[in-house]
Amino acid sequence: MANIVQDPKVHPEAILPDLSKADPLVKFSKADVAFTYGSKWKQRYFTKVGDDYFPLGAQWDITHQIWRAYLVAPNTDWWTKFYPADNMQRPTGPLCDGCHSVNYNIQTKTVTEWNVGCEKCHGPGSAHVQRPSSSNITNPARLDTVQATNICIQCHSQGQPLSNPINGKYYDWPVGFQVGEGDLKDFWKLEENKLGEQSFTHFADGTAHKNRMQGNDFVQSAMYTHGVSCFSCHDVHGTANNADLLKPANVLCLECHGPNSPNGPHATSIEAHTRHAAGTAGNECVACHMPKIEQELADVNVRSHTFKFIPPSATEMLKVPNPCNVCHTGESLEWAKKALSSWPQVSPWRVAQ
Repeated sequence: MANIVQDPKVHPEAILPDLSKADPLVKFSKADVAFTYGSKWKQRYFTKVGDDYFPLGAQWDITHQIWRAYLVAPNTDWWTKFYPADNMQRPTGPLCDGCHSVNYNIQTKTVTEWNVGCEKCHGPGSAHVQRPSSSNITNPARLDTVQATNICIQCHSQGQPLSNPINGKYYDWPVGFQVGEGDLKDFWKLEENKLGEQSFTHFADGTAHKNRMQGNDFVQSAMYTHGVSCFSCHDVHGTANNADLLKPANVLCLECHGPNSPNGPHATSIEAHTRHAAGTAGNECVACHMPKIEQELADVNVRSHTFKFIPPSATEMLKVPNPCNVCHTGESLEWAKKALSSWPQVSPWRVAQ
């Protein structure tokens, strides 16, 4: 269960920064905070007015331990043209709460529980509690790949409801979708992108440009096409590994991939494939196939999920960051192109793509 949303009156430790220290960006006090949102990369703060919650104007950058202003700028997310550029006129119900709660009711503005509880992924559970059986609960492991992955895509994607506005408001989550009782495609459409053009959500090659778009990336991947699902790699109930991976990243990747494997890489060793020494960052599968290029906050990025290698030539032609220069920040694009073209067993046509 992801405890993203916390009530500081119940969990006073939830507020990470010291609100007693003055900062020009912070124009609220602890008493104003009804909920905190986030604890890994950033923390935002919601206040309650009537039966709605609203985001306050400052967010805590956990990585850099500094305050940053918070206001979704006009002409960024699609919904900004339907809401004034004022946090206090942007309720979290239509824009956030559907993914950070179970059974958010758009009429009553109430939830069964805050955060991603059991029913968010397993569907209605009252009958299962009364009479536990595999027949009265949804187990994602028993679903086909598309439906199983949709459980995650319902929130880990950028898109729009098929019907919008709903009761006069524009929603940024798939209103009406419930696991086990419908198909996500009947409620939600992924954000469109035009190849060759960079947008707020996508790079010009179609790779996601911002956070919370793992689903947009993943459905483009060979992994998705071949039946891999989100929980082939992740356990949302929690693990000791980063990103709730089932195993450390390289261990996990090399269960299906390996030297001379039909799945690749087609090389005598991993080191021969990566051209980096064992134990170094450059020898990690995710360094090249899941580079950190999707913005979470300021210069803090999260990993892409297309799993494709982005060559330096794509940076040159389409301005998509490539993993070579993401790691070798002091080197030029020309250096990356030259280095890659010198690798044995690397097709010059592949480098040029």
